[in-house]
Amino acid sequence: MDKRYVDVVVISDVHLGTYGCHAKELLKYLKSIKPKRLILNGDIIDIWQFSKSYWPESHMKVIRKLMKFVSEGVEVHYLTGNHDEMLRKFDGMEMGSFHLQNKLILELDGKKAWFFHGDVFDVTMQHSKWLAKLGAVGYDTLILINSFVNWVLNAVGKEKMSFSKKIKAKFKDAVKFINSFEQTAAELAIEKGYEYVICGHIHQAEKREITSDAGMVTYLNSGDWVESLTALEYNDQQWEVFKYDHKDFVKDEMDDGILSDAEDLKSKLDINLLLQNIKYEIAQ
Repeated sequence: MDKRYVDVVVISDVHLGTYGCHAKELLKYLKSIKPKRLILNGDIIDIWQFSKSYWPESHMKVIRKLMKFVSEGVEVHYLTGNHDEMLRKFDGMEMGSFHLQNKLILELDGKKAWFFHGDVFDVTMQHSKWLAKLGAVGYDTLILINSFVNWVLNAVGKEKMSFSKKIKAKFKDAVKFINSFEQTAAELAIEKGYEYVICGHIHQAEKREITSDAGMVTYLNSGDWVESLTALEYNDQQWEVFKYDHKDFVKDEMDDGILSDAEDLKSKLDINLLLQNIKYEIAQ
């Protein structure tokens, strides 16, 4: 597959370090594009659920690919989310073309775009963080069970299903929360004079115009790489939601466990040590 040139790519809610993360699919996507600017809009590494016993090679490859973008001069903005909130104290840190921030404002073809993860609008995060963390563990377990069920369904030739989407559909409060989240983000962006507001957090990819008495804004959400497998792409003054489809990606060396780009796992960054050091630093 020829690499596509993209002006801006936004991904969020990858949750590296959890069973639900689709790292192999994400890696295929990242290797298929040549972005001018890459925005990682929160929850890329799931520090909440980080376990030394679970860090597959595919997750390491995603980290190395992101580092390769930086080494090639691609502007990479890592915006912190709630699952990687431990990094928020390092807001403003820069290393070459890598920037660690809590939020980002860019001007795209004369229009202001406001990027942030979005957990600030989550009441559970603000008042019951322990409940949010418990829910995150339950969600990851649900995804793990769902993966097994889908494997069985695929083996017998039946269509896959999404447990979490079925649960969300049955509870009006979940739909209400998503609508409230989008409306709140949009109204605040309109108030601040932005033309675009780009979030993550709710694992629901979206692109739509939202209006209020004060004006109009384009609300966008990059979705996730746990279930939706989506990203946002900006090209030719237009935003589009990218949806991963395995049929669009031919089998390559990654599926065979063979590294490309002259990568050498023996000299890889020790992510376990890195995250443990971050946790230690935050605890001080």
